[in-house]
Amino acid sequence: MPTKILYVDDEDDIREIAQISLELDPQFEVRSSASGSRALVDAAEWQPDLVLLDVMMPGMDGPETLRQLAASTRTAAIPVAFVTARTQTHEVVRYRAMGAIGVIAKPFDPMVLAKDVKRLLQERGSGRQLL
Repeated sequence: MPTKILYVDDEDDIREIAQISLELDPQFEVRSSASGSRALVDAAEWQPDLVLLDVMMPGMDGPETLRQLAASTRTAAIPVAFVTARTQTHEVVRYRAMGAIGVIAKPFDPMVLAKDVKRLLQERGSGRQLL
């Protein structure tokens, strides 16, 4: 059974590139959402194994989306990782304090995104977190 990933980003091109690059790996089944509010609905309905979430989005940003996912009984157990250009140490510490399991740096390399996600999931399984 494939690992279900919900990729959330307000930028259409980035969302499409991420989805295509992840779907090249048969281990992943990917859906995408264009906003934090849409992601709340999609995550509750689809129950992904991981949410990859952009930090800076209009309306509901990534941190607020994470807070609302964590507050809902239907989505609280779904792990979330941020995909962001804001990867300074103090930012990563803040994301972890919010409950994110890790961070993938933007811009990401489409050729290695699936590998980065696998590493993130492995790190989560071992109790470590990806920077």
